Amino acid sequence: MSDIVRLNRRSVDVTVGLVAGLSEADLDRPTPCAGWSVRDLVEHQIVQNHGFAFAASGQPSELAFWQPKPMTSLDDYPASARAVVAAFAEPGVLERAFWLPEVRTSAPIPARLAIGFHFIDCVVHAWDLAKAVGVPPRFDEDLLAACLPLTLAVPDTAEARPPGKAFVRGVPVAEDAPVLDRIVAHLGRRPDWSPERAG
Repeated sequence: MSDIVRLNRRSVDVTVGLVAGLSEADLDRPTPCAGWSVRDLVEHQIVQNHGFAFAASGQPSELAFWQPKPMTSLDDYPASARAVVAAFAEPGVLERAFWLPEVRTSAPIPARLAIGFHFIDCVVHAWDLAKAVGVPPRFDEDLLAACLPLTLAVPDTAEARPPGKAFVRGVPVAEDAPVLDRIVAHLGRRPDWSPERAG
């Protein structure tokens, strides 16, 4: 199993732990994703997990396949997490190309890069969830160190991050800021975000 597959699995595990701690009362809380509640964020991650799991087959999908759907219960999340972890662990997956219509429709994306996208997504949205419910976001330092260069390679342009996307334009942060702060700031989050400020 490659490093990127292991890193991704660990980031998925962090999200599973956070979702397991949610209650129904948490679902209407605001998150650092502007306009998104905890429910919106979990539903986004469910469809992303299933979408990437399908993309790992090498088959193309339509953009509509990636649109979030109402979850039936919070149990939908760990089921989606198991699906994507299993798909990425399949033999030969790194030799495939992933069709990710949310990124581009003209050509598929090499597996390592595509799995890297999912890895970044899990780290940042785990931080979003942790902030939303007021718990410390817990990541191993080696995981964050691996995530930072991948994150900084994500283009920070209006074309790459139009309105309505999960990642908006980056916000300034000191170069010597903690690694997690640098990751989330590059993807449009204020590291000092809190539900009180959102309200």
